[in-house]
Amino acid sequence: MAIELTTLDGTAISAFCFGAMQFGIGADRAASEEMYAACRGAGINFFDTAHGYSDGLSETWLGDMVRSERDAVFFASKVAVSGGSGRKNILAQFDESCRRHKLECVDGLYLHRWDAQTPLEETFETLAGLKEEGKVRYIGVSNFAAWQVMKSVAVAERFDLKISLLQPMYNLVKRQAEMELLPMAADQEIAVAPYSPLGGGLLTGKYRGGATGRLDTDPSYKIRYGEQWMRDVAVALTDLAEEMGQSPATLAVAWVASHPAVTAPIISARSLDQLKPSLAAVGFEMDAALRARMTALTPTLEPATGRLEEAAKT
Repeated sequence: MAIELTTLDGTAISAFCFGAMQFGIGADRAASEEMYAACRGAGINFFDTAHGYSDGLSETWLGDMVRSERDAVFFASKVAVSGGSGRKNILAQFDESCRRHKLECVDGLYLHRWDAQTPLEETFETLAGLKEEGKVRYIGVSNFAAWQVMKSVAVAERFDLKISLLQPMYNLVKRQAEMELLPMAADQEIAVAPYSPLGGGLLTGKYRGGATGRLDTDPSYKIRYGEQWMRDVAVALTDLAEEMGQSPATLAVAWVASHPAVTAPIISARSLDQLKPSLAAVGFEMDAALRARMTALTPTLEPATGRLEEAAKT
């Protein structure tokens, strides 16, 4: 059972999170406000951004939208995607973020990525200081391996600091988190907000229809989702969705949300029309049979120990 994270007014965070990465890049101000309103109407109170998104527009716009109902919204951001996790860089980026969103405190602050060059003691002493000053309520890590999270947990404890949030990649064709990250998070009572439940758009079904997108134009995404079996899974998911009269995007997001260790998948889009199938997952109930059927579309990775005979018994 993960720690219960709350907004400033004491309300538990919603079971879905909206990621504002597209604010200022794929989505203009009007589209961004429309998506924010739709999320609030659907009961979502958990919103995610980062210092490194859209040259600051994401934090600026999301801060503007949140400010009038500050206590009712959980505002999460990230620092140190570049420049390392040293004290100077964390504080400089955090201060710049605060000037953008103009909020007195951030509910959740993640380290955006692992930094092997900076002592963790320096990193977490800095984050502990921000928490003690009331500028941050909960600390998280993103894109960390399980051993990196546990090392961080041990060092953070020296500063009376808990790792409360984890943001890994997780979707139907990227299931590595199941091997160690998700069991670890459940054991350590860390809330999990996975990103990319749609696999960069792969699991929306649009590529079967001949559409193009990041998987064709972005070199990183072409590598990440470039294997043919992944495309085959997307086709099979679309066939299943058509059989059920659902959007494949709805099923893909609901599948991520149905994992018992997942707290809130992060959904995102460039427009309200694009967001609607993901938002439909908010009210979608996935039973064990459907989850098993979807899971069977993809290869299940070996347990981290490689002891398949023991995994078969559980």
